[in-house]
Amino acid sequence: MDQDSFSQADRGFMARALELAARSGQRGEVPVGALLVDQEGAVLAEAGNRSISHNDPTAHAEMLCLRAASRAEGNYRLTGCTLYVTLEPCPMCAGAVVWARLARVVYAARDPKAGAYGSALDLASLESLNHHPLVEGGLLAVEAAALLKEFFAQRR
Repeated sequence: MDQDSFSQADRGFMARALELAARSGQRGEVPVGALLVDQEGAVLAEAGNRSISHNDPTAHAEMLCLRAASRAEGNYRLTGCTLYVTLEPCPMCAGAVVWARLARVVYAARDPKAGAYGSALDLASLESLNHHPLVEGGLLAVEAAALLKEFFAQRR
């Protein structure tokens, strides 16, 4: 999407997600950050990747946000909420978005290897699913991709 099509609030939330991603990278985790925002713009949860530190392959930033927000709200359905994430969600996370009934997903960088919103596959276009969030990508993509590139360059 065109950067101009995102609101100032979208930019602020993604900037926060980038901060969370940077912290994840400093901990030795793949630098991905996410936050979940309700319809009124209140942040319900935020997280960075924790798969390594938690020894949990499902501890992606998105999953941690969904878990925390669901506990806080007392409901696994988070209708009307928006997920901001620095990397296009994988199939696991995109599936969880469906079950949580999120209204919208905004991601920064595309993930050509595992992205489930158009890069490797497109779960949002599966007609058989009972819920289809609005998906918008590319917000602060250059910054998010730079974090990932730097992280993996240091690992080589």
